[in-house]
Amino acid sequence: METVRKQTRTQADPVEGELAAINALGNTSLTAEEVYPFGVRLCDNQTDRDLEYFARADLEQLAELFVGKTGIFDHSWSAKDQRARIYRTELVEEPGVVTEAGEPGCYLKGYAYMLRTAENAGLIAEIEGGIKKEVSVSCAVRRQVCSICGHDIHDRGQCSHGKGQVYGEKRCIVRLAEPTDAFEWSFVAVPAQPRAGVVKGFQPGTTLRQALAAWDRDGVWQAELDQLEKEAAAGRRHLEDLRRETVRLGLLAEPALGEAILQGIASKLNQEELEALQACYTRRLEGQLPLPVQLHYGGETTQEGAERDRSFVI
Repeated sequence: METVRKQTRTQADPVEGELAAINALGNTSLTAEEVYPFGVRLCDNQTDRDLEYFARADLEQLAELFVGKTGIFDHSWSAKDQRARIYRTELVEEPGVVTEAGEPGCYLKGYAYMLRTAENAGLIAEIEGGIKKEVSVSCAVRRQVCSICGHDIHDRGQCSHGKGQVYGEKRCIVRLAEPTDAFEWSFVAVPAQPRAGVVKGFQPGTTLRQALAAWDRDGVWQAELDQLEKEAAAGRRHLEDLRRETVRLGLLAEPALGEAILQGIASKLNQEELEALQACYTRRLEGQLPLPVQLHYGGETTQEGAERDRSFVI
């Protein structure tokens, strides 16, 4: 499971027709004078500054997950920073827009509200004045899918592509696929999506270590993660060595294929597949290139041959 954050913007919405949904969410009886509703562009299906995107199917899942989620500041998970809450969502079409992944453009809009209290008066004024408008959402996704090969981009056994690199005429971008949970949305300074406005947010460059530290900065998980990172690095080195050796044997066994083609084949194979191909090339080469031996055993050995071989006896 991967935790991601992305940013967007806010806009004021009319109170009329929204009170019923607001009160149904919190089982309250608030009046129009007590609430301040506003719209939030939570996330869309365009490629963002992190070269990541949600597919439409992922936005549909997030639409359900974000109902009832709280709005805070800078992803500070503290009850004292809670200011707003999303009471309903909808998927909004963007006619004429086509994404880099080839989908019709759309975005997830959240309808949020906060109470008109003295404490919130300054924030409401900043929203209406266009000062507070960028937001960032925090959610969990099951996979981060490479647009080139369709495998999880963090699985180096299956995917060897680099985010942002171009293969042929296609750029490698990453789909944040299969959301499993939505945590919160935050007011932030810099949105990850260029079109963000209080509507999409994910902290650029968030790593697993940073995400874990947000929950438990000094936890015992650090030593375990250090060890896992060392083992993962060793595994990646082994896989690269395996790929190089497979290509070397392939050039000897099938020189007509050429190095570029063999490297392309090897880059798409996982460890088990590489080992199987390497074993196949090894068997083929044993027949093509028999290794000479220094000593011959069995059969008749002449006295002269025995004397000549005596220098190899230990």
